[in-house]
Amino acid sequence: MEEETKKIESEKKEVIKPKKIKKNGNKTVLASIISLFAGAIIMYLLVYYVIPIDNSSTVINKSEKEVTVTDEGIADAVEKLYDAVVVVETYKNNTLVASGTGFVYKTENEKAYILTNHHVISDGNTYKVIFTNGSSEDVILEGSDEYSDLAVLSLDEDKIISVASIGNSEDMRVGDTVFTIGAPLDTEYYWTVTRGVLSGKDRMVEVSLTNSNTSTSDYVMRVLQTDASINSGNSGGPLANSNGEVVGITNMKLVSSGVEGIGFAIPIEDAIDFAETIISGDTIKRPLLGVSMLNLSETYALYQQRITLNTELTEGVVVVEVQDGSPADDGGLKRGDIIIAIDDDEVKNVATLRYYLYKHSVGDTVTIKYERSGKVETAKLKLNVASE
Repeated sequence: MEEETKKIESEKKEVIKPKKIKKNGNKTVLASIISLFAGAIIMYLLVYYVIPIDNSSTVINKSEKEVTVTDEGIADAVEKLYDAVVVVETYKNNTLVASGTGFVYKTENEKAYILTNHHVISDGNTYKVIFTNGSSEDVILEGSDEYSDLAVLSLDEDKIISVASIGNSEDMRVGDTVFTIGAPLDTEYYWTVTRGVLSGKDRMVEVSLTNSNTSTSDYVMRVLQTDASINSGNSGGPLANSNGEVVGITNMKLVSSGVEGIGFAIPIEDAIDFAETIISGDTIKRPLLGVSMLNLSETYALYQQRITLNTELTEGVVVVEVQDGSPADDGGLKRGDIIIAIDDDEVKNVATLRYYLYKHSVGDTVTIKYERSGKVETAKLKLNVASE
Protein backbone atom coordinates (compact mmCIF):
# COMPACT_ATOMS: atom_id res chain seq x y z
CA MET A 1 0.00 0.00 0.00
CA GLU A 2 2.74 2.40 0.87
CA GLU A 3 4.44 1.88 -2.42
CA GLU A 4 1.22 2.42 -4.29
CA THR A 5 0.53 5.61 -2.31
CA LYS A 6 3.98 6.99 -3.06
CA LYS A 7 3.52 6.15 -6.65
CA ILE A 8 0.26 8.07 -6.81
CA GLU A 9 1.76 11.11 -5.06
CA SER A 10 4.69 10.96 -7.40
CA GLU A 11 2.34 10.94 -10.39
CA LYS A 12 0.44 13.88 -8.89
CA LYS A 13 3.64 15.86 -8.61
CA GLU A 14 4.49 15.09 -12.16
CA VAL A 15 1.09 16.28 -13.20
CA ILE A 16 1.30 19.49 -11.14
CA LYS A 17 4.88 20.31 -12.19
CA PRO A 18 4.03 21.52 -15.70
CA LYS A 19 1.56 24.00 -14.19
CA LYS A 20 4.35 25.58 -12.16
CA ILE A 21 6.47 25.94 -15.29
CA LYS A 22 3.58 27.64 -17.14
CA LYS A 23 3.02 30.09 -14.31
CA ASN A 24 6.71 31.06 -14.30
CA GLY A 25 6.47 31.66 -18.11
CA ASN A 26 3.65 34.20 -17.67
CA LYS A 27 5.76 36.15 -15.21
CA THR A 28 8.59 36.25 -17.75
CA VAL A 29 6.31 37.62 -20.52
CA LEU A 30 4.83 40.25 -18.19
CA ALA A 31 8.26 41.35 -17.11
CA SER A 32 9.35 41.71 -20.73
CA ILE A 33 6.35 43.92 -21.55
CA ILE A 34 6.99 46.14 -18.54
CA SER A 35 10.65 46.50 -19.50
CA LEU A 36 9.75 47.45 -23.08
CA PHE A 37 7.24 50.04 -21.96
CA ALA A 38 9.68 51.55 -19.48
CA GLY A 39 12.34 51.69 -22.18
CA ALA A 40 10.00 53.55 -24.51
CA ILE A 41 9.24 56.13 -21.83
CA ILE A 42 12.93 56.65 -21.11
CA MET A 43 13.71 57.08 -24.83
CA TYR A 44 10.90 59.63 -25.24
CA LEU A 45 12.19 61.65 -22.27
CA LEU A 46 15.72 61.59 -23.69
CA VAL A 47 14.56 62.75 -27.14
CA TYR A 48 12.26 65.48 -25.84
CA TYR A 49 14.48 66.97 -23.12
CA VAL A 50 18.06 66.06 -23.93
CA ILE A 51 18.64 65.60 -27.67
CA PRO A 52 18.36 69.00 -29.61
CA ILE A 53 15.86 69.26 -32.44
CA ASP A 54 16.43 71.41 -35.56
CA ASN A 55 13.24 73.48 -36.06
CA SER A 56 14.76 75.81 -38.68
CA SER A 57 12.49 74.57 -41.51
CA THR A 58 9.37 75.47 -39.54
CA VAL A 59 10.68 78.98 -38.83
CA ILE A 60 11.57 79.56 -42.50
CA ASN A 61 8.11 78.57 -43.69
CA LYS A 62 6.50 80.94 -41.20
CA SER A 63 8.77 83.77 -42.33
CA GLU A 64 7.91 83.18 -46.01
CA LYS A 65 4.19 83.40 -45.32
CA GLU A 66 4.61 86.71 -43.53
CA VAL A 67 6.50 88.16 -46.49
CA THR A 68 3.98 87.08 -49.13
CA VAL A 69 1.05 88.84 -47.47
CA THR A 70 2.85 92.18 -47.37
CA ASP A 71 1.13 94.72 -49.71
CA GLU A 72 2.94 97.99 -50.40
CA GLY A 73 -0.05 99.44 -52.30
CA ILE A 74 -0.05 101.61 -55.42
CA ALA A 75 1.18 104.89 -53.94
CA ASP A 76 3.88 105.35 -56.58
CA ALA A 77 1.35 104.93 -59.38
CA VAL A 78 -1.02 107.38 -57.70
CA GLU A 79 1.72 109.98 -57.28
CA LYS A 80 2.61 109.64 -60.96
CA LEU A 81 -0.92 110.66 -62.01
CA TYR A 82 -2.12 112.76 -59.09
CA ASP A 83 -1.09 116.27 -60.19
CA ALA A 84 -2.49 115.77 -63.70
CA VAL A 85 -6.02 115.41 -62.27
CA VAL A 86 -8.21 118.53 -61.97
CA VAL A 87 -11.59 119.46 -60.58
CA VAL A 88 -13.89 120.81 -63.31
CA GLU A 89 -16.40 123.50 -62.33
CA THR A 90 -19.26 124.41 -64.66
CA TYR A 91 -20.92 127.83 -64.43
CA LYS A 92 -24.00 129.29 -66.04
CA ASN A 93 -24.28 133.07 -65.87
CA ASN A 94 -21.59 133.08 -63.15
CA THR A 95 -23.47 130.55 -61.04
CA LEU A 96 -21.91 127.17 -60.27
CA VAL A 97 -24.26 124.52 -61.69
CA ALA A 98 -22.12 121.38 -61.77
CA SER A 99 -18.71 119.98 -60.93
CA GLY A 100 -16.77 116.89 -61.86
CA THR A 101 -13.28 115.64 -62.60
CA GLY A 102 -10.90 115.79 -65.55
CA PHE A 103 -7.24 115.25 -66.35
CA VAL A 104 -4.58 116.85 -68.54
CA TYR A 105 -4.02 114.33 -71.28
CA LYS A 106 -1.59 116.19 -73.56
CA THR A 107 0.14 119.47 -74.44
CA GLU A 108 0.61 120.84 -77.93
CA ASN A 109 1.58 124.24 -79.37
CA GLU A 110 1.81 125.78 -75.89
CA LYS A 111 -1.69 124.62 -75.01
CA ALA A 112 -2.78 121.94 -72.56
CA TYR A 113 -5.84 119.78 -73.20
CA ILE A 114 -8.12 118.31 -70.56
CA LEU A 115 -10.52 115.41 -71.04
CA THR A 116 -13.77 115.15 -69.08
CA ASN A 117 -17.39 114.03 -69.58
CA HIS A 118 -19.96 115.88 -71.68
CA HIS A 119 -22.53 115.64 -68.90
CA VAL A 120 -20.15 117.50 -66.55
CA ILE A 121 -20.12 120.63 -68.75
CA SER A 122 -23.39 120.38 -70.71
CA ASP A 123 -25.43 122.77 -68.54
CA GLY A 124 -22.95 125.65 -68.46
CA ASN A 125 -21.41 128.40 -70.57
CA THR A 126 -18.17 129.09 -68.67
CA TYR A 127 -15.73 126.71 -67.01
CA LYS A 128 -12.89 126.59 -64.50
CA VAL A 129 -10.47 123.91 -63.30
CA ILE A 130 -8.79 123.56 -59.91
CA PHE A 131 -5.34 122.01 -59.57
CA THR A 132 -3.89 120.03 -56.66
CA ASN A 133 -1.95 123.09 -55.47
CA GLY A 134 -5.22 124.99 -55.06
CA SER A 135 -4.84 127.28 -58.06
CA SER A 136 -7.92 127.91 -60.23
CA GLU A 137 -7.85 128.71 -63.94
CA ASP A 138 -10.44 129.58 -66.59
CA VAL A 139 -10.60 127.08 -69.44
CA ILE A 140 -12.07 127.03 -72.95
CA LEU A 141 -14.49 124.37 -74.16
CA GLU A 142 -13.01 123.05 -77.40
CA GLY A 143 -15.96 120.74 -78.08
CA SER A 144 -18.15 117.99 -76.67
CA ASP A 145 -20.50 115.21 -77.73
CA GLU A 146 -23.43 113.77 -75.80
CA TYR A 147 -23.43 110.30 -77.38
CA SER A 148 -19.79 109.60 -76.57
CA ASP A 149 -20.17 111.59 -73.30
CA LEU A 150 -16.82 113.31 -73.85
CA ALA A 151 -15.61 116.92 -73.75
CA VAL A 152 -12.28 118.64 -74.36
CA LEU A 153 -11.15 121.73 -72.42
CA SER A 154 -8.00 123.79 -72.98
CA LEU A 155 -5.79 126.38 -71.31
CA ASP A 156 -2.23 127.71 -71.55
CA GLU A 157 0.41 125.03 -71.04
CA ASP A 158 2.31 127.05 -68.42
CA LYS A 159 -0.72 126.96 -66.09
CA ILE A 160 -0.73 123.18 -65.55
CA ILE A 161 1.29 121.09 -63.08
CA SER A 162 1.57 117.70 -64.80
CA VAL A 163 0.44 115.66 -67.81
CA ALA A 164 -1.04 112.17 -67.47
CA SER A 165 0.61 109.11 -68.99
CA ILE A 166 -1.73 107.34 -71.40
CA GLY A 167 -2.02 103.55 -71.32
CA ASN A 168 -3.90 100.96 -73.38
CA SER A 169 -7.14 99.37 -72.19
CA GLU A 170 -6.97 96.68 -74.88
CA ASP A 171 -3.83 95.22 -73.30
CA MET A 172 -5.44 94.88 -69.88
CA ARG A 173 -6.85 91.64 -68.50
CA VAL A 174 -9.90 91.13 -66.34
CA GLY A 175 -8.66 91.08 -62.75
CA ASP A 176 -5.88 93.65 -63.26
CA THR A 177 -5.58 96.32 -60.57
CA VAL A 178 -7.07 99.71 -61.43
CA PHE A 179 -7.67 102.90 -59.48
CA THR A 180 -9.50 106.21 -59.86
CA ILE A 181 -8.74 109.74 -58.73
CA GLY A 182 -11.75 112.03 -58.52
CA ALA A 183 -13.66 114.77 -56.76
CA PRO A 184 -16.67 113.12 -55.13
CA LEU A 185 -19.15 115.13 -53.12
CA ASP A 186 -17.81 118.33 -51.53
CA THR A 187 -14.40 120.05 -51.65
CA GLU A 188 -13.38 118.14 -48.53
CA TYR A 189 -13.09 114.96 -50.60
CA TYR A 190 -11.41 116.28 -53.76
CA TRP A 191 -8.68 114.03 -55.22
CA THR A 192 -10.02 110.92 -53.51
CA VAL A 193 -8.31 107.69 -54.60
CA THR A 194 -10.28 104.45 -54.89
CA ARG A 195 -8.88 101.07 -55.86
CA GLY A 196 -10.34 97.93 -57.44
CA VAL A 197 -9.95 95.60 -60.36
CA LEU A 198 -10.97 95.58 -64.00
CA SER A 199 -14.21 93.62 -63.68
CA GLY A 200 -15.11 93.39 -67.37
CA LYS A 201 -14.32 94.63 -70.86
CA ASP A 202 -16.55 95.53 -73.81
CA ARG A 203 -19.67 95.88 -71.67
CA MET A 204 -22.62 97.14 -73.73
CA VAL A 205 -24.58 99.47 -71.44
CA GLU A 206 -27.79 101.22 -72.46
CA VAL A 207 -27.97 104.84 -71.32
CA SER A 208 -30.50 107.64 -71.33
CA LEU A 209 -29.38 111.07 -72.51
CA THR A 210 -31.98 112.85 -70.41
CA ASN A 211 -32.88 112.87 -66.72
CA SER A 212 -36.43 111.69 -67.40
CA ASN A 213 -37.86 108.68 -65.62
CA THR A 214 -38.67 106.89 -68.85
CA SER A 215 -37.67 103.23 -68.97
CA THR A 216 -36.39 103.52 -72.53
CA SER A 217 -32.75 104.15 -73.43
CA ASP A 218 -31.32 106.46 -76.07
CA TYR A 219 -27.97 104.91 -76.80
CA VAL A 220 -25.61 102.02 -76.11
CA MET A 221 -22.05 102.63 -74.92
CA ARG A 222 -19.12 100.20 -75.03
CA VAL A 223 -17.38 100.57 -71.68
CA LEU A 224 -14.98 99.05 -69.18
CA GLN A 225 -16.41 97.74 -65.90
CA THR A 226 -14.71 98.17 -62.53
CA ASP A 227 -15.50 97.66 -58.86
CA ALA A 228 -13.41 100.70 -57.86
CA SER A 229 -15.78 103.07 -56.09
CA ILE A 230 -17.22 105.75 -58.39
CA ASN A 231 -19.30 108.49 -56.79
CA SER A 232 -21.01 111.69 -57.87
CA GLY A 233 -18.24 114.07 -58.89
CA ASN A 234 -15.90 111.32 -60.13
CA SER A 235 -17.31 111.73 -63.65
CA GLY A 236 -14.64 112.64 -66.18
CA GLY A 237 -11.76 111.46 -64.02
CA PRO A 238 -9.14 108.87 -64.95
CA LEU A 239 -9.32 105.12 -64.52
CA ALA A 240 -5.67 104.06 -64.35
CA ASN A 241 -3.66 100.85 -64.29
CA SER A 242 -1.11 99.88 -61.62
CA ASN A 243 1.59 101.77 -63.55
CA GLY A 244 -0.31 105.05 -63.20
CA GLU A 245 -1.33 105.12 -66.89
CA VAL A 246 -4.84 106.21 -67.86
CA VAL A 247 -6.86 103.41 -69.48
CA GLY A 248 -10.34 104.90 -69.25
CA ILE A 249 -12.53 107.86 -68.29
CA THR A 250 -15.03 107.17 -65.53
CA ASN A 251 -18.52 108.26 -66.53
CA MET A 252 -21.24 106.30 -64.75
CA LYS A 253 -22.18 103.56 -62.32
CA LEU A 254 -25.06 101.11 -62.00
CA VAL A 255 -27.50 102.38 -59.38
CA SER A 256 -29.99 99.79 -58.24
CA SER A 257 -31.25 98.24 -55.02
CA GLY A 258 -28.90 95.46 -53.94
CA VAL A 259 -26.16 96.42 -56.44
CA GLU A 260 -22.72 97.56 -55.27
CA GLY A 261 -19.39 98.03 -56.99
CA ILE A 262 -20.43 98.23 -60.65
CA GLY A 263 -18.91 101.28 -62.28
CA PHE A 264 -18.03 102.06 -65.88
CA ALA A 265 -15.41 103.94 -67.85
CA ILE A 266 -14.99 104.93 -71.50
CA PRO A 267 -11.95 103.16 -73.03
CA ILE A 268 -9.12 105.64 -73.43
CA GLU A 269 -8.69 104.71 -77.11
CA ASP A 270 -12.24 105.87 -77.90
CA ALA A 271 -11.74 109.06 -75.91
CA ILE A 272 -8.46 109.95 -77.64
CA ASP A 273 -10.00 109.42 -81.09
CA PHE A 274 -12.78 111.82 -80.18
CA ALA A 275 -10.43 114.39 -78.64
CA GLU A 276 -8.10 114.41 -81.63
CA THR A 277 -11.04 115.02 -83.96
CA ILE A 278 -12.15 118.00 -81.87
CA ILE A 279 -8.65 119.48 -81.51
CA SER A 280 -8.01 119.21 -85.25
CA GLY A 281 -11.03 121.45 -85.84
CA ASP A 282 -13.31 118.77 -87.30
CA THR A 283 -16.85 118.28 -86.08
CA ILE A 284 -18.38 114.98 -85.02
CA LYS A 285 -20.60 113.90 -87.92
CA ARG A 286 -23.00 111.07 -87.35
CA PRO A 287 -25.08 109.46 -90.07
CA LEU A 288 -28.86 109.33 -90.00
CA LEU A 289 -31.62 107.26 -91.55
CA GLY A 290 -34.16 110.07 -91.68
CA VAL A 291 -36.90 108.47 -89.59
CA SER A 292 -38.67 109.08 -86.29
CA MET A 293 -39.08 105.81 -84.42
CA LEU A 294 -40.35 103.96 -81.37
CA ASN A 295 -39.44 100.67 -79.75
CA LEU A 296 -41.74 97.80 -80.65
CA SER A 297 -42.25 97.27 -76.92
CA GLU A 298 -43.76 100.77 -76.50
CA THR A 299 -47.28 99.60 -77.24
CA TYR A 300 -49.09 102.57 -75.69
CA ALA A 301 -46.96 105.12 -77.55
CA LEU A 302 -47.61 103.22 -80.80
CA TYR A 303 -51.34 103.27 -80.01
CA GLN A 304 -51.13 107.05 -79.54
CA GLN A 305 -49.45 107.28 -82.95
CA ARG A 306 -52.33 105.17 -84.35
CA ILE A 307 -49.98 102.46 -85.55
CA THR A 308 -51.43 98.96 -85.41
CA LEU A 309 -49.09 96.04 -86.04
CA ASN A 310 -49.75 92.40 -86.80
CA THR A 311 -46.48 90.69 -85.99
CA GLU A 312 -44.97 87.89 -83.95
CA LEU A 313 -41.83 89.93 -83.27
CA THR A 314 -41.11 91.01 -79.70
CA GLU A 315 -38.11 93.27 -80.42
CA GLY A 316 -37.32 95.85 -83.07
CA VAL A 317 -37.78 99.52 -83.99
CA VAL A 318 -41.00 100.80 -85.56
CA VAL A 319 -40.81 103.56 -88.17
CA VAL A 320 -43.23 106.32 -87.17
CA GLU A 321 -42.44 108.92 -89.83
CA VAL A 322 -40.09 109.09 -92.83
CA GLN A 323 -38.38 112.36 -93.74
CA ASP A 324 -38.74 113.34 -97.39
CA GLY A 325 -35.52 112.94 -99.35
CA SER A 326 -33.80 111.07 -96.53
CA PRO A 327 -31.86 107.80 -96.92
CA ALA A 328 -34.88 105.95 -95.51
CA ASP A 329 -37.16 107.63 -98.05
CA ASP A 330 -34.78 106.82 -100.91
CA GLY A 331 -34.58 103.21 -99.69
CA GLY A 332 -38.34 102.76 -99.63
CA LEU A 333 -38.98 102.53 -95.90
CA LYS A 334 -42.52 103.37 -94.80
CA ARG A 335 -44.51 104.16 -91.68
CA GLY A 336 -45.19 100.97 -89.73
CA ASP A 337 -42.10 99.08 -90.94
CA ILE A 338 -40.24 97.24 -88.16
CA ILE A 339 -36.45 97.51 -88.46
CA ILE A 340 -34.80 94.34 -87.14
CA ALA A 341 -31.17 94.56 -88.36
CA ILE A 342 -28.47 96.85 -89.75
CA ASP A 343 -26.17 94.75 -91.92
CA ASP A 344 -25.59 91.65 -89.77
CA ASP A 345 -26.23 93.36 -86.44
CA GLU A 346 -29.53 92.64 -84.73
CA VAL A 347 -31.57 95.71 -83.78
CA LYS A 348 -33.49 95.19 -80.54
CA ASN A 349 -34.49 98.78 -79.81
CA VAL A 350 -33.75 102.41 -80.62
CA ALA A 351 -30.59 102.40 -78.46
CA THR A 352 -28.99 99.49 -80.32
CA LEU A 353 -30.07 100.92 -83.70
CA ARG A 354 -28.20 104.15 -82.94
CA TYR A 355 -25.14 102.26 -81.72
CA TYR A 356 -24.77 100.18 -84.89
CA LEU A 357 -25.72 103.09 -87.14
CA TYR A 358 -23.13 105.42 -85.54
CA LYS A 359 -20.38 102.88 -86.10
CA HIS A 360 -20.71 103.86 -89.77
CA SER A 361 -19.55 107.06 -91.43
CA VAL A 362 -21.45 109.55 -93.56
CA GLY A 363 -21.45 108.24 -97.13
CA ASP A 364 -21.44 104.55 -96.16
CA THR A 365 -24.05 102.23 -97.63
CA VAL A 366 -25.82 99.92 -95.19
CA THR A 367 -28.36 97.14 -95.56
CA ILE A 368 -31.51 97.56 -93.49
CA LYS A 369 -33.55 94.46 -92.73
CA TYR A 370 -37.16 95.14 -91.80
CA GLU A 371 -40.55 93.45 -91.51
CA ARG A 372 -43.58 94.77 -93.37
CA SER A 373 -46.98 93.07 -93.09
CA GLY A 374 -45.34 89.92 -91.71
CA LYS A 375 -42.78 89.65 -94.52
CA VAL A 376 -39.05 90.30 -94.06
CA GLU A 377 -37.49 92.60 -96.66
CA THR A 378 -34.20 94.48 -97.15
CA ALA A 379 -33.20 97.92 -98.40
CA LYS A 380 -29.82 99.48 -99.16
CA LEU A 381 -29.41 103.02 -97.84
CA LYS A 382 -26.61 105.51 -98.45
CA LEU A 383 -26.14 107.46 -95.23
CA ASN A 384 -25.97 111.25 -94.98
CA VAL A 385 -26.30 113.88 -92.25
CA ALA A 386 -29.18 116.13 -91.25
CA SER A 387 -27.75 119.22 -92.92
CA GLU A 388 -27.57 117.55 -96.32
